[in-house]
Amino acid sequence: MDVVAAQQQARSGARKALSKVPEVTVAFWVTKILTTGMGEVASDFLFQNLAPPIALGIGLVGLVAALVLQFRAQRYVPWIYWLAVSMVSVFGTMAADVLHVGAGVPYLVSAPLFLAVLAVIFGSWYWREKTLSIHSIHTRRRESFYWGTVMATFALGTATGDLTAKTFHMGYLSSGLVFTAVIALPLVAHKWFSLNAIFAFWFAYVTTRPLGASFADWFGLPSDVGGLGLGSGAITLTLAAVIIACVGYLTIVERRGVQDDH
Repeated sequence: MDVVAAQQQARSGARKALSKVPEVTVAFWVTKILTTGMGEVASDFLFQNLAPPIALGIGLVGLVAALVLQFRAQRYVPWIYWLAVSMVSVFGTMAADVLHVGAGVPYLVSAPLFLAVLAVIFGSWYWREKTLSIHSIHTRRRESFYWGTVMATFALGTATGDLTAKTFHMGYLSSGLVFTAVIALPLVAHKWFSLNAIFAFWFAYVTTRPLGASFADWFGLPSDVGGLGLGSGAITLTLAAVIIACVGYLTIVERRGVQDDH
């Protein structure tokens, strides 16, 4: 290895060590989809069993606490990062549901609204940083843009999933199957038609939300609304257990990677 290559590898390793987000692997996508489903049914469970202001307050406190931990961390820590994603999922669902149920805003309006919010965040992020790559999340400002984007994608995905399942009367299972096909589009387009990798990533990232939420609703909701009736509480606990197992695996992988870097 020549000197230039060694210096480039050292800089790459340093940037990786400073990164506040995980590597994009199959395990990343699996865990992400699981958190989207868990956030959907957890939000439903809280609203079904608590007064809406209390449920919303719990979601907000959990979100703030998780993000404080994430921003205080010096590098990517799997359990902290995925706790933050999970709480964003719960609160993002609440935000979309409150806008629809509480304020009476139809999904045909809220979905484009959240899309516009996401576009503004992306535009501001690119204008300030000249990149939307998650591989560049190693400053506080970029991390702020990143989590703002994540929040917007969850709210957008929630509204979009409900739009297809309820407004378009597709049902939760059909919606889940449609979004399973949709999420494959950016992968195929990137591999075969050279679709921009950053655009492909964020397109797939947004799609994980309605995909996971649709299947979670299908499992948890009563049969009279198109579900299997297993209960939001039971599905929340099941998904949480699987997420914990995935985060355990990701923690082992991360520790091995840190050891290899040294």
